[in-house]
Amino acid sequence: MSTLITNVAELVTNAPEHAAHGAGGAAGFGALTRAALVIEDAHVAWCGPAAKAPPADEVVDAGGRAVLPGFVDSHAHLVFAGDRSAEFAARMAGRPYQAGGIAATVSATRAASDAQLRAGVRRMAGEMLRQGTTTFECKSGYGLDVPHERRSVRLAAEVTDEVTYLGAHVVPPEFGDDTDAYVDLVCGPMLAACAPYSRWVDVFCDRGAFGADEARAVLAAGRDAGLVPRVHACQLGPGPGVQVAVEAGAASADHCTYLSDADVASLASSGTVATLLPAAEFSTRQPYPDARRLLGAGATVALATDCNPGSSFTSSMALCIALAVREMGMTTQEAVWAATTGGARALRRTDVGHLTPGARADVLLLDAPSHVYLAYRPGVPQVAAVWRDGELVVDTRSTALR
Repeated sequence: MSTLITNVAELVTNAPEHAAHGAGGAAGFGALTRAALVIEDAHVAWCGPAAKAPPADEVVDAGGRAVLPGFVDSHAHLVFAGDRSAEFAARMAGRPYQAGGIAATVSATRAASDAQLRAGVRRMAGEMLRQGTTTFECKSGYGLDVPHERRSVRLAAEVTDEVTYLGAHVVPPEFGDDTDAYVDLVCGPMLAACAPYSRWVDVFCDRGAFGADEARAVLAAGRDAGLVPRVHACQLGPGPGVQVAVEAGAASADHCTYLSDADVASLASSGTVATLLPAAEFSTRQPYPDARRLLGAGATVALATDCNPGSSFTSSMALCIALAVREMGMTTQEAVWAATTGGARALRRTDVGHLTPGARADVLLLDAPSHVYLAYRPGVPQVAAVWRDGELVVDTRSTALR
């Protein structure tokens, strides 16, 4: 079965041969106008000018809308229970954000049943899909003991292949100040229980969480168990997180809010992606990361939601794009590339984040003529349809405004 999507005003492929030039151009971003796309057997079979499109079994008229790769959200915490809206309200009233609020979610998550957590993570996954996110990573980190961390990665694995073991989120209250004992647990029995369900290992290397030596121990243990490192780095203040990530060969260093010149240089000269999470800064009133500084140095930048109940309770990649453009100095092309191909690179994926022949057919049809509208019309529902693995899974065209 083949599907031709035609009459596309702008087809964002992120193919080098379709790269834009001039004002607003971004390295890696590529797009065609008056274009078409053919999907066959869950993959992109062809893309090019609409006038030259080959025949297909089914034809979809895009109606002059834009088509993009599905968003790739490389940082999310979806397995949780409880509510932290009171904490958000207090923060908006002037209380500073601290990592200690995680303990409230840990308590609620431990108390929740499997059915409650499963319903919650599936609800969040569906919410992401309806907003155009077709690939997402999901972390543990709200169990913080062996059975509950194992349960978290097991439930995450039901909705995504990109599962991250984050036992080293914070030290749980029952360990008091005995960080060494907790790190031993994270690197030993907890890792053994979680590794079979996980692809990644992560650690929160920051003030109030784990130091450099502790983070190195967690990442080394994870690598020995076959997991690939990623790091929460430099969210709450300057620190060693980025250097630890680069030394470990991590796929990404996430947050990157407070970076030294050495951090920027290390990211630019390594294969570690700088994953920026602007919704966290929006929700915590912290300074936004300086994306322009990273891009100017040659670092690879991704955008992700950091969806979690405490510091970034949004699943909207469109919001992150708008914030990146308005608050972080990114062009619309740079932000869309970072939310698609950039996210794929942060997950070391080559099959998603672009729409070129052979890519997975994860396709987002906007109810807008250009990718620019994602930042130009913030807060407005703009998803007309979504295909994942070549299957139409979201379709709002019957009710979308024309």
